[in-house]
Amino acid sequence: MRNLLNLLIKYNYWFLFLLLEVASFVLLFRFNHYQQSVFFTSANGIAGSIYELSSSVTSFFHLKAANEDLLSKNMWLEQRVATLEKALEEHRTDAVKLHSLNRMSNEDTLRIFKANVIKNSLNRTDNYITLDQGEAAGIRPEMGVINASGVVGIVYKTSPHYSTVISLLNSKSSISCKIVRSDYFGYLKWEYGDSQYAYLKDLPRHAEFNLGDTVVTSGYSNVFPAGIMIGTIDNMSDSHDGLSYLLRIKLATDFGKLSSVRIIARSGQQEQKALEQENL
Repeated sequence: MRNLLNLLIKYNYWFLFLLLEVASFVLLFRFNHYQQSVFFTSANGIAGSIYELSSSVTSFFHLKAANEDLLSKNMWLEQRVATLEKALEEHRTDAVKLHSLNRMSNEDTLRIFKANVIKNSLNRTDNYITLDQGEAAGIRPEMGVINASGVVGIVYKTSPHYSTVISLLNSKSSISCKIVRSDYFGYLKWEYGDSQYAYLKDLPRHAEFNLGDTVVTSGYSNVFPAGIMIGTIDNMSDSHDGLSYLLRIKLATDFGKLSSVRIIARSGQQEQKALEQENL
């Protein structure tokens, strides 16, 4: 208390000056219309800027939730497109049946699980991704993994609360895919190097395509349904034996920015796998 009194006594002239300044500004802006309008205009501008900044900060912290919602919707829409394309091919003249297929929910054929990437690698020959969900959430090996852009990989091993994924950027990865415009298919393989590119192999020599054409999953495996985005044709060359094309594919997924993914399980996946293994 004594220190406070000493401070007030020592700087009493300064405090008096500040008090008189505040009083003079109050009187100036209160009893003069021009100064009053200038003050309120400036105050409103400052307040607006503060509110805008606050809104931007709030929106930033909601981006993760918005991104996850868009990821789920994007996958759902891709599946609807794939279902409709298949329906158009098989039932071109049966409009009634097509309408019923269009209304059919994809939840009848797919189960979807959310997960976050907690570990990732890009520069190894065999790259793996670790997810924060495992068997307790219903995830099993050989389920497909995607994000909002396209295919990410295939679940390799699981524990109660974690999963490891064979990334597309892995020498063991081999994804059956096709060119949308022509439906010719081959197998996607990654060769050690640039994480933005992989190669579509075993494409027949009579296949028709153009640079820039879209490549999606073919649906010929028990992991991914048809129509999931993989990338676009960036370059072409002949295979080593000269019997097929070798296409360089620019991957749709940016593996350097992976954060939130979805794991998909197809109904009948285990039955199909067991049947195919009997024929080996």
